Amino acid sequence: MRYTIFTTLAIATILCLSLMNSCSKQESVDSEISSFDLIQDKILTKSCAVQGCHFSEKDGAFAQHNLVLAKGKAYNNLYEIDPKNDEARKDGLKLVKAFNSLQSLFFHKLNADNSHHGGKNYGSTMPLGNEPLYAGQIEFIRRWIEAGAPEKGNVADAKLLDDTTPSNTIPFEALPPPVEGYQMRLDKFDVAPNFERELFVRKPLGNTETAYINRIQIKMRPGSHHFILYGFRDPNNLAPLNQVRDLRNPDGSLNIVTFQQMGNHVFNFGGSEANMDYTFPQGTAVEIAPNATFDMNSHYFNKGTTAIPGEVYINLYTTNKANVKNTLKVLDLANNNLTIPPKQRTVISKTFTFDKNIKVAMLFSHTHKLGEKFEIVIKGGSRDGEVVYTSTNWEHPEKINYTPYISLKKGEGLTSRITYNNTTDKTVRFGLTTEDEMGIIFGYYFEE
Repeated sequence: MRYTIFTTLAIATILCLSLMNSCSKQESVDSEISSFDLIQDKILTKSCAVQGCHFSEKDGAFAQHNLVLAKGKAYNNLYEIDPKNDEARKDGLKLVKAFNSLQSLFFHKLNADNSHHGGKNYGSTMPLGNEPLYAGQIEFIRRWIEAGAPEKGNVADAKLLDDTTPSNTIPFEALPPPVEGYQMRLDKFDVAPNFERELFVRKPLGNTETAYINRIQIKMRPGSHHFILYGFRDPNNLAPLNQVRDLRNPDGSLNIVTFQQMGNHVFNFGGSEANMDYTFPQGTAVEIAPNATFDMNSHYFNKGTTAIPGEVYINLYTTNKANVKNTLKVLDLANNNLTIPPKQRTVISKTFTFDKNIKVAMLFSHTHKLGEKFEIVIKGGSRDGEVVYTSTNWEHPEKINYTPYISLKKGEGLTSRITYNNTTDKTVRFGLTTEDEMGIIFGYYFEE
C-alpha cells in the first residue's frame, strides 16, 4: 500500500512539473511572438483578410480600399501609408502612423466609438457588417501603434487579447437639431443576426410653409448600408403615418405590400455614409412644399451572431427664399437591367436624355460592392464623350458640386458607365439586397 501511494504521488508530482514546464514553455513561445504577428494571427487573418474583403487584389471590394491584409503583406500595406479615404487623407492621417493612434486610420476603422475623432466621416466600422472587435483587441492595437508600430518586437501586453469586453457599449449620441431647419429621426430598432433589415416609416417634416433646403446632415449607428428620404409620385397613394413597414419578413422573404409601395418613391435626400454633412452649391436649394411627408428608408445588414441596433437622424437645414437663385430638382437615373457574369469584369452603360434645357449642379453615384468604377459621361453636344464624374468607392461615392454648372440642351444627356468586378461564382443582377447590384446616377439640377 505504501509503495502504491508513493508511486502515485511521484507520478502526480512528475505530471504536475511536466505541465508547469509545458505552460512555462508555452508562455515563452508566446513571448517570442512579435506584437504585430499577434495582430496578424489573432485579428487580421480571422476578421479582415477573408475572401471578399481584404484577402487579395482579386476581392470585389479591392478597388474601393486598395488594401490587402493577408499574412506577409499587411504590415507594408499599413505602415505610414496614405489612406484612400478623402477626409482622412485631408486630415493628415496615415493607415498606421507610428507613435500616434489618433492619426492612424487603422485604429479608427476598428473602433465603433467615433467620438475620439470628432464624428468625422472616416468610413464604416470594420469588420464591415460583422461583430466588432473586443475592447482588449482594440487597446492592444492602440498600444502597439503608440509604441511605434514595429514589425518585430513585443511592445504590448498580449493578455489584452484575452479581454472579451464588448467595444460597442459606447452610447450613441443624438445629432443636435439645426437652429434653422428640421430634424427627422428613426427611433432605435433591432437588426437580427445574419439578416438584412430594410424598413420604411412615413413621417411629417413639420413645415407649415414652403421650405428651401440647402444642407443635409445624417448620423447613423454602425452597420448601415444606406439611408434615404423619399418623396412620392402620387400624393394620393401614401402609406400610413408613423408605421414601421419592413421590406423583408422575419424569414427573409419579400414583403410584397412594402415592395409595391416602393414604386411610388422619388429620391429626395440621402447617402450611405454613417456620418454625412453636405451643402448644396451657393445660391441653390431644394424646394419642399408645405406640410410635406417623407418615407424614411433605412437599410442595415448584420453578418454577426447577435442582434445590433439601428438608429438614424437627419437634419434638413433651411435658407431664406431670397438667397435662392436656382431651385433644384432631383436626378434619379437608374439602370435596372443588369446582368453581371461571374468571375470577370463587366462594363455596363446606359444613356439618359432630357426633354428640356437643364443645368446640373451636383452628381453622385450608387452601386453595391461589385461596383469597381462609376463614370458619368456627357452624351451629345460639344462636350460629347467627356467624363464629368468618376468614383471608385461604392461605399462612399464622391459627391461633386459643379462650378460652372454642366449645361445640357434638349436631347442631350448623361451616360452611366459602370465597371463591375464580379468575383463570385454566380451571375449577379439588379436587386435590393447587398448581394445584388444597382447602378444609379443621383444628383440635382435646375431648368434653364
